[in-house]
Amino acid sequence: MNKLVWLVAGVAIGFVAARQVEKSPEARQFLDEVDAKAREFGEAVIDGYRQREAELRAAVAEAEATIADLQERRA
Repeated sequence: MNKLVWLVAGVAIGFVAARQVEKSPEARQFLDEVDAKAREFGEAVIDGYRQREAELRAAVAEAEATIADLQERRA
């Protein structure tokens, strides 16, 4: 029951804070800037992940080719 009270209180505080932000152009601008930076960071993480994934795939393909070459030489 205590957790439910905290949940309801958190939702209410969030609602009040959101209403106050809507009224303040400075707060809105600040949150828009934070949102833009967060999106930019997320895109950078995604780009880094994709680059690393491509590097790993290339390394695996090279390793597979080397293994196949060694197996052919052995046979």
